[in-house]
Amino acid sequence: MNLDFDQNRWTLVKERHREWWNGTLATPLIHLTIPGRNPGRPEPSLESRAFTSAYEAGIPAAAIADRMVYDLECRHFLGDSFPVATPNFGPGSIAAFLGLELQNGLDTVWFHQNHHLEKLSDLRFHDSPDNDWFRRVCDIYQALANRSEGLVHLGMTDLGGNLDILASFRPSEELIFDLYDVPQDVERMAWEAHQIWWRYFEALNQVIQPAHLGYTAWTPLYSETPYYMLQCDFSFMIGPEMFQQFCLPELQASCKKLANPFFHLDGPGMLKHLDSLLAIPELKGIQWIPGAGQPEITEWPDVYRRIRAAGKRVQFFASQSTLGWRALEVLVEQLGSGEGIMMYGEAPPEDKTAVLEMMNRLGLQDPTL
Repeated sequence: MNLDFDQNRWTLVKERHREWWNGTLATPLIHLTIPGRNPGRPEPSLESRAFTSAYEAGIPAAAIADRMVYDLECRHFLGDSFPVATPNFGPGSIAAFLGLELQNGLDTVWFHQNHHLEKLSDLRFHDSPDNDWFRRVCDIYQALANRSEGLVHLGMTDLGGNLDILASFRPSEELIFDLYDVPQDVERMAWEAHQIWWRYFEALNQVIQPAHLGYTAWTPLYSETPYYMLQCDFSFMIGPEMFQQFCLPELQASCKKLANPFFHLDGPGMLKHLDSLLAIPELKGIQWIPGAGQPEITEWPDVYRRIRAAGKRVQFFASQSTLGWRALEVLVEQLGSGEGIMMYGEAPPEDKTAVLEMMNRLGLQDPTL
């Protein structure tokens, strides 16, 4: 394996992430990679796929892992970035693990229930370790572990949120009525989904952890102790009162089980729940996604100020702004410091010098220099 990364870099990455989680790092975390590096070997015949689930079942897991590693070998890792391979089976992949049909779209994955549930009380989750999709994810993780050499971290696939999983079985518009008509069934199934979520989280970590100790997720924040990017996208459809009843208790329970929990706040319709989330003592931070058609991230300084005022960290993607990676300095200026901020993304090769200059201005010396 020919990576632009080594164990000395991992030592620095772990140290800075540890300080960031502990609140003792004055600078932001900058996870930026630059494509275009010569990997020093022929390109695999298997093409890259945004969704790992799109590879046909007959393609060996080892071939998929080789393609994923090759793509990492083609990148330069700047700042606090590190090589991470995350099998992508769509948002809420537990739905497929529980037997729903997985359909790959052009730019997303859908999960379909093959028969209509007349009522929520008819729902039964079929939690089987022999599920084909679950075995496929495990096989790809194992193939990646065999190639990682302790350098490539394995990110947790997007498991989804417990109510989002429930909404895959019971269409959202029907689940909304269930909140009014059979709230006790919704609460019961939500907690059952919670228990199943944690069984899969722990089962997958049994494969991931031996390859490289530590935790990350589909958003690559590195943590030496359990971390995940929690979510409940379904909650944009409900008000604060229902959020308090049906969503918040489960999120509080998950936050208590994770050492470094983050929350994926997706779209303006979720902002009505922000204060409830910020009141969770164990929650470490918020990933704010304004969403398509909304003002980009630099246009929401009040949201970030609310998050920071609550003592939480913030994370964003460089792709969320027309400024790209340059949005980081705008946010730092708006918030008064770079403390508790993490940016993830990529920069074009011609921007490398400008990126290094920005990191220097923010007090971060690039470890590759």
